[in-house]
Amino acid sequence: MPRDERHTETIPYGTLGIIPLASCTEMGKKVDEYLVKWREQRQNENTSTLNFAGYKRDSYIVNAKTPRFGSGEGKGVLVDSVRGHDLYIMLDVCNYSLEYTVCGFKNHMSPDDHYADLKRVIAAAGGKARRINVIMPFLYESRQHKRTGRESLDCALMLQELTDMGVENIITFDAHDPRVHNAIPLKGFESVSCTYQFIKYLLLNVDDLHIDSEHMMVISPDEGGMGRAVYFANVLGLDMGMFYKRRDYTRIVNGRNPIVAHEFLGTNVEGKDVIIIDDMISSGESMIDVASELKKRGASRVFCATTFGLFTNGFKKFDEAYENGIIDRILTTNLVYQPSELLSKPWYINVDMSKYMALLIDTLNHDSSISNLLSPVERIQQRVKEYNELHYGK
Repeated sequence: MPRDERHTETIPYGTLGIIPLASCTEMGKKVDEYLVKWREQRQNENTSTLNFAGYKRDSYIVNAKTPRFGSGEGKGVLVDSVRGHDLYIMLDVCNYSLEYTVCGFKNHMSPDDHYADLKRVIAAAGGKARRINVIMPFLYESRQHKRTGRESLDCALMLQELTDMGVENIITFDAHDPRVHNAIPLKGFESVSCTYQFIKYLLLNVDDLHIDSEHMMVISPDEGGMGRAVYFANVLGLDMGMFYKRRDYTRIVNGRNPIVAHEFLGTNVEGKDVIIIDDMISSGESMIDVASELKKRGASRVFCATTFGLFTNGFKKFDEAYENGIIDRILTTNLVYQPSELLSKPWYINVDMSKYMALLIDTLNHDSSISNLLSPVERIQQRVKEYNELHYGK
């Protein structure tokens, strides 16, 4: 059943309200535009009833602020009413571009600051919203998801804290380890994959791909990313390879055991285009090392697709890798902050996730199943079929 037709048969859970925090303003505007357009076009004989009150509006954004005092302390303020609303609070904990002042000194906002602002807005709602959902594309503290030695379990603590505050659903994208859901087994938690969007934007930007096992291969840069690489390879009918990291566990450098070498497991990559699929690019050293190893083994072109492009050490190494023919294109999403410098790079492909996020919100607000959105196999295969017909007539 088409999405719009399905939604005319279900009653919204509550009046839809979107609260994009300052870290997620641009994404929030795009999502709001999609929702306004879809609901304006949607025909439903029941929209005049009380159950559909406020269904069609010029904007679904609820005005919220998180100002700070001169000491650096903050507060959450809701300018608009949220009573009876089905709220979707959006934030990007990786947006380091925002600043605040402490006693005259400028501070860049850290993930901790963004998370504190989220809690302030939830607290400002004061239990008046009908349901609170949090959309946190990069899951806060998701890299600290397990304990090795005497360590904190930050991600689990965060999930439990939010649900204790009344959050019903937490939606994230490509969680570093989705098993953190075990911390809140009785609450909604979705780790959404970006597979369809990666394939869509790769096909839109590269005209001469041959998507078959003779010409293309999917690579996981480490053992932790095996699951997403297996799925990616299976839906495209490709072979898969994997690297594993040999580390020096006798030393700790910058908080981690240094990588000694990347060892490859898989079939021959010679002459094939390869897609390296991962959840994030942090400093990028591992990604470039893996791409270099693939080139040494005779790979043709190297495409890197990661959900979150953090680029914590800047872009210099990626510029060099592109100039040296090690990496051809890099795809990351707009789920986290993208500096203008990144958007101007010749090797960069921006994967826009705003429409997909709007689809999730629209569907959840109608209390409908999102299963087909989480596993878009048919849409992927249709996209590949259209690409082959356009470029190769088959």
